[in-house]
Amino acid sequence: MVGRIVSSSSRSGNAVGGEAAAVVVGSGLRTEEHAMNGNGLRLVEAEYVRRHHRHEQLGANQCSSALIKHIRAPVHLVWSLVRRFDRPQQYKPFVSRCVVQGSELEIGSVREVNVKSGLPATTSTERLELLDDDEHILSVKIVGGDHRLRNYSSVMTAHPEITDGGRPGTLVIESFVVDVPDGNTRDETCYFVEALIKCNLKSLADVSERLAAQDHLSVSK
Repeated sequence: MVGRIVSSSSRSGNAVGGEAAAVVVGSGLRTEEHAMNGNGLRLVEAEYVRRHHRHEQLGANQCSSALIKHIRAPVHLVWSLVRRFDRPQQYKPFVSRCVVQGSELEIGSVREVNVKSGLPATTSTERLELLDDDEHILSVKIVGGDHRLRNYSSVMTAHPEITDGGRPGTLVIESFVVDVPDGNTRDETCYFVEALIKCNLKSLADVSERLAAQDHLSVSK
């Protein structure tokens, strides 16, 4: 088990986006849920983004965005899936296999990910930038692979909240920055990456909520 691994370099940079809205192309924070104020964010969500979702200054040929997902499962359960840098296939539907180089999981650890057919890639080499079990923060940077996501870096955070039914829930935020490939626009690049993240977040919610339901049933017996 990794207790608290923090890379100081991950704390520098600017927060993702400026004006946040329900749908903002290229920069800003998107939510598939409901707009809750003029910017589409609750104050607490905007504060999480400001505090944790920081990337280096965007280049002229880069795009950045973030997505929100509310999950009806407690944060410790959701985080137990997210934190497994060595096993992303536990909830990521496009990952078929993952091998971490070396025996120790630490900042700088590298994983080789095999991607399922149907995507314009077969492999991805990714480095662990930050793993904080206290704040529930995971940051990963893509450093290789046969795909077009160059200089891709992501930050994923999990925050406890209470669901409409009064049960423990989790707010998950995932942000990214990536180069815009030659021949593509910022909008096209963001749309493609966000589609992948949406699938991952939906799968994370499905797996987490199923496990939470199983836990609830076992406690009720």
